[in-house]
Amino acid sequence: MNPKREYNYSKLLGKIKEVLGCNSNLALKLKISERTMSLKLTSKVDFKQEEITSICDILGINYNEVGTYFFDIKTQ
Repeated sequence: MNPKREYNYSKLLGKIKEVLGCNSNLALKLKISERTMSLKLTSKVDFKQEEITSICDILGINYNEVGTYFFDIKTQ
């Protein structure tokens, strides 16, 4: 069994803070709980494709930059 990949969301976290102030505001906009948002931002639960699209729209992230915000693999 392969271990679950962990992603480095530091760039995404910076953008969330810049645009919305805190993660809970993004959770509200996505209509998910703060707990679920926390699990996603710590790589315990994966983001759904439609969530990624919505987050890009909310935060003004260009779609061609999705990889740098959502798929930067955390190095040990």
